Amino acid sequence: MTENAVATFGLTKKFGRQVAVDGIDLLVPSGSVYGFLGPNGSGKTTTIRMLLGLVTPTAGRSELLGQPMPQRLRHTLPRVGALVEGPAFHPYLSGQANLARLDAADRDADARTAGRRIDAALDRVGLLAAARKHYRAYSLGMRQRLAIAAALLSPRDLLVLDEPTNGLDPQGTREVRHLVTSLAADGATVLVSSHLLSEVEQMCTHLGVMHVGRMVAQGTVEEVRSGNARVARVDTDRPQDAARVLSGLGLTEVTVAGHLAQGVVGSVPIEKIVPALVADAVPVLGFTVQAPSLEDLFVSLTGEGFDVSG
Repeated sequence: MTENAVATFGLTKKFGRQVAVDGIDLLVPSGSVYGFLGPNGSGKTTTIRMLLGLVTPTAGRSELLGQPMPQRLRHTLPRVGALVEGPAFHPYLSGQANLARLDAADRDADARTAGRRIDAALDRVGLLAAARKHYRAYSLGMRQRLAIAAALLSPRDLLVLDEPTNGLDPQGTREVRHLVTSLAADGATVLVSSHLLSEVEQMCTHLGVMHVGRMVAQGTVEEVRSGNARVARVDTDRPQDAARVLSGLGLTEVTVAGHLAQGVVGSVPIEKIVPALVADAVPVLGFTVQAPSLEDLFVSLTGEGFDVSG
């Protein structure tokens, strides 16, 4: 397996004069769950469509599973499962029959194992009991689950899921989250495009943030978080003395409010703060370090709010 399941180099897409994706270098490590985030219109879906060969880039290049795209499209895509911009199925067929038609159209699928694989995919997304129900009678959430099942009909090394929890209730959202983490545990790489920050925070190992067509942050969750300042807060009956100690240690933006003294940690080792206070005879009634929330991080990067809970 290559180091990166997905890699792009200066990937660009223009629609006339409008630049939808502006020279991005996307790196999705193999085995990761990569949260691909950004406000509506930031270029996420256009990027995904270029990766899958559905849209031709204006400039730049990309690789999937170590293979150049679109040159090795035919060789690579059988190892990739995808859900892009919502499901599309025949309304008069059952969920099971819809998957059977998709599987029959796949020249790489083994017809002898179709029934077993279809049932396994339906079972994994919780639709086995509704397998014979007509698609037109499915709820929005059930339709979304069926689309994920379609991406799981054959073993995949890479799964690309564009808003996989769209239309799901809280229980369904949790099930998809557990499904994604279990797929990663089985060895697949999962690229999840989403705007639900609470879900991303719980299941992703890496993040990439898009804004107006550009990649504004990328890395592990901790690396991306480290771009925003952590704040140390001391609860004490001698806040002025605590503030003096914090400043002496090198914390910045030190302030006092009531019984609290606080400052931006920066590069100061957190484990040195409380011992320094105690050594200066400052009583420590409480001590916390507040990291920026994922929502705070995205607002700072994009200037726009996100749907935190869905």
